[in-house]
Amino acid sequence: MSSIEGKIEVPSSLRYRTMQSGVNPKHLVYVLHGYGQLVAYFSQKFHDMPLKEILFVFPEGRHRFYLRGTSGRVGASWMTKEWREEDIRLNTLALDLLHAEILKSHTPEKITVIGFSQGGATAARWLAHGSISCDHFISWASVYPPDLAIEAHSNLAQKNTFVLGTEDEFFPKSEQEKLIADYQSKGIFTSRFEGTHDIHKETLISIL
Repeated sequence: MSSIEGKIEVPSSLRYRTMQSGVNPKHLVYVLHGYGQLVAYFSQKFHDMPLKEILFVFPEGRHRFYLRGTSGRVGASWMTKEWREEDIRLNTLALDLLHAEILKSHTPEKITVIGFSQGGATAARWLAHGSISCDHFISWASVYPPDLAIEAHSNLAQKNTFVLGTEDEFFPKSEQEKLIADYQSKGIFTSRFEGTHDIHKETLISIL
């Protein structure tokens, strides 16, 4: 008996949330969340920021799951190790379609992409292989995916920033300085704040 793995294309969707300041925002900021987060809650971290003429767009990973067991709180992720190449392809396609939809009603003068934690790798791949061009890429408490050499992709952004909390539990202190030195050697600006694996509002405001 033979066994053959197949694939079919099916209609899908990408959920997203927006947060806008001003009637005609000139700065478009995409924010890709981390593992196990939903945009309904993650986007609240950006609420009430004293930033003018800005449009935040929060896409949500297409994979949703129970964070513990088979009930209770639900989180989302961008991909796993299983069939990762297909997830990378579909993430890039979905984000490109979202960007095209946003541009139907907005004409930004500046575009920033923020990738937090797991969302940083997805954001980097989108900028490297998708149709978007941005002015500033912020990798927040994330690492560039090993299959993507940032120096080989000039279209990632005109400016790159790496942000990391001093007490980030996913980055051992013994490795933090080595990682920062490596990014700085590639011409990437680095920003530190006193805190853990989270969005630090004051740091984000100063960068944007």
